[in-house]
Amino acid sequence: MAFFILRRTGVMILTALCLTFVVFFLTNLAPNLEKLAKTQGNARMSDAEVTSWLDRNGYGGPLVVRYGEWLGVVPGWVRFDEPTGEWRGRCILRGQSPEDADRFCGLLQGDLGYSTVSNAEVAAIIGGRMALTGVLMFWAFAVMVPTALVIGIMAGMREGSRMDRALSTFSIGTTATPEYVSGVVFIILLASSQTGLSPLLVDWGWLESGTLFLGSARSAMDGVTFWNFTLPVITIAFYGIGYIARMTRASMAEVMTAQYIRTARLKGVRFRTIVLRHALRNALIAPFTVIMLQIPWLLTGVVIVETLFNYNGFGWTLVQAASNNDIELLLACSVVAVFVVLVTQLISDIGYVFLNPRIRIS
Repeated sequence: MAFFILRRTGVMILTALCLTFVVFFLTNLAPNLEKLAKTQGNARMSDAEVTSWLDRNGYGGPLVVRYGEWLGVVPGWVRFDEPTGEWRGRCILRGQSPEDADRFCGLLQGDLGYSTVSNAEVAAIIGGRMALTGVLMFWAFAVMVPTALVIGIMAGMREGSRMDRALSTFSIGTTATPEYVSGVVFIILLASSQTGLSPLLVDWGWLESGTLFLGSARSAMDGVTFWNFTLPVITIAFYGIGYIARMTRASMAEVMTAQYIRTARLKGVRFRTIVLRHALRNALIAPFTVIMLQIPWLLTGVVIVETLFNYNGFGWTLVQAASNNDIELLLACSVVAVFVVLVTQLISDIGYVFLNPRIRIS
């Protein structure tokens, strides 16, 4: 097992290097750098002035060298700025001399640079936004996974029955509905004072005033409540429920036709006991991998939901970084996404080995 984990970790590191280099290449394309120079400098810059600005700010060197500086394996760039009479560099603070500055300051040193829009530390921005998104992902996961497992197990217990067809239709419907559609529908039905359930509940006297839920989750950044956090949670969970439920249903239906299940039924074992003690554990082996892979999907799924509900988490930050051409912040968001995907895949592989005794590590 130790060699398996070590080998998978090595592959994960190589994959991370390749993916981050691709992202670094795309974010440092010439049009993006030209836009950055004109945004930070002057919109009427000539080509020569753009080239000069990029060189003074460390964007003019070879791509591979700048990628090494960003990683922290190549010494940071150093320039003497004649207009201000100060030394400038990736690792040099304002007023600091090159002799007193660190030689390496990149991803490996925990230095993600500074936002080109707000001049704030990217690490601080990402940390705060990921904390907000972590809360949203936790509650969405807590709602999505148990609900999907129950639906999948109930559908797979009696394959071909009316309950199976009804639950399967519901699962397909949720998977076929994107978040930006279900989110708008939930807002209209549950968070509008003019349409949906809220006016009816007010007329019936079940709701004093306002709406059943809040259509914006911005106030949830200060404190999560059932009123301001329900809609973004169920919007994310609604889309993911169908996929997990369908996989669980297929696995459960396959297990229920196994020989040992038939033997148990012929012996007169109660159907409930057969499902809970014999079928359920084996049926959850395949969905486990699917459930773990929902974590990186949640990270990308919140991009739409956070923007729709005005929740300034990781997804909202990613959209803003792309819109504002904030290269350092966009690179940091990409690194976080790559790291989450690779780590969850590693955990999924390890967990699958433990859950399925038929898997052997050579």
